[in-house]
Amino acid sequence: MEQVKVYLQYPWKFPDSPYYKALISDPPENVVYENTENQKGVITNSRFFWVSNFLKRNIRRFMTAFKLTIPNAHSSPKGDYDLIHCAHCLSKNKNKPWVADFESVWQFYIGEKTEGAKKKVSKILQRENCKKIIAWTEESKEKIIEEFPETYNKIEVVYPAIPKKKLNKKEKRKEFNIIFSGRYFYNKGGLHALEAIDRLTKKFKNVHGIINSEVPEEVINKYKDNSKIKFYGLIPQEELFKLYEKSDLMIYPGYSDSFGFAFLEAMSFGIPVVTVDGRARKEIIKEGETGFVISKPELTWSELNRLARSNSTGIIKEIIEISSKLIKNSRLRNNMSKNCIQIIKKGKFSIDNRNRKLKDIYKIAVNGKNRGSK
Repeated sequence: MEQVKVYLQYPWKFPDSPYYKALISDPPENVVYENTENQKGVITNSRFFWVSNFLKRNIRRFMTAFKLTIPNAHSSPKGDYDLIHCAHCLSKNKNKPWVADFESVWQFYIGEKTEGAKKKVSKILQRENCKKIIAWTEESKEKIIEEFPETYNKIEVVYPAIPKKKLNKKEKRKEFNIIFSGRYFYNKGGLHALEAIDRLTKKFKNVHGIINSEVPEEVINKYKDNSKIKFYGLIPQEELFKLYEKSDLMIYPGYSDSFGFAFLEAMSFGIPVVTVDGRARKEIIKEGETGFVISKPELTWSELNRLARSNSTGIIKEIIEISSKLIKNSRLRNNMSKNCIQIIKKGKFSIDNRNRKLKDIYKIAVNGKNRGSK
């Protein structure tokens, strides 16, 4: 394939996702990405993070309140490029071929869905120059087709990927470290993870806890007497990776995640994950091989928010039981650790797997052809 110049079109000025950082750092062969100067990956500046998310959240709330929902579609400037790759948004361009990747179907809109906005989105998706919709998971693919059946022959699953880590030889240490890492403490299940970790540190002499999140002060005060738990706020990715290097198990309920890069990051360091079922969870964590997935009933968004802030004794109890099994069984834990590394290195979340599929998609998009869904 001759060199293809791809313009990355973001919905916001400062994209905030490791997906695109990994795309830029390890592109498919003969692919050059443009508009990459603002792609820093995950925002870790606390003030900028909260201002950015405050604006995004309230823009959506304003649009919803006044029924001003519009397609999440954006214009790309003229330039010497062959293809537009829209980062979880749609393209307004009517001439250049474009593809778009989506974590979830709600990203098609700014504001809550309305029938009027849905018709406009449908019209954009049916344009000839819309070459491919890239779903991050099979679950999101099914939801997109359910909402927009006209995408059936344009949609394909390409799993996100992150670079494999060059792992340092683990130092022999007495302590067993359990980590929770998620910027949105409640929505990511931090309250339940922290309570489980607190009890596990009291149950096992050698178990310690690491909490990497913006934890509310009142929550920190509740657990401050437990010297075996260390709290970290938003920190640069390099510092987070140092925490992963000395961790043995991740507890991450991830209630609000439609994907969740924390899973991939943990697995890249050979860390098994204990999580709670939801959306594509069982596509990401292979039960009994890379972690364990605790069942829960299907819940609405508001019900999930209430669950995340509640003292859900049932879920916490199950987290503790499964985690205890991994703490006590080093052979099981080591086997799962190897499986985690393998799925990032050579499996469906590998850079090679992602690039092979993207290269094929770009080639077909630029040549003006399209193929059926895989």
